[in-house]
Amino acid sequence: MEYSAKIVIGLRPSVLDPAGTAVESSLHQLGYEDVAQVRIGKHVTLTLQAENEAEAEQKVQRMCEQLLANPTIETYKITLQQMATA
Repeated sequence: MEYSAKIVIGLRPSVLDPAGTAVESSLHQLGYEDVAQVRIGKHVTLTLQAENEAEAEQKVQRMCEQLLANPTIETYKITLQQMATA
């Protein structure tokens, strides 16, 4: 079966985010004073083959731990969807 995976990666709350701070400051300068706690992250999408959803989840989890995210400073959330078969 083919699955689509969406992975959202962000810094852990305890890790400083200088890019987020810079964006927040710029938004304030543009007049968006009500914006706070800006955090910058990554969004990865991919497709993969797996026998079932559990196997797909395990594969994507390993990808995140080995390459896509740095588990020491980042968190990630995986969303899977089975692709339609023709």
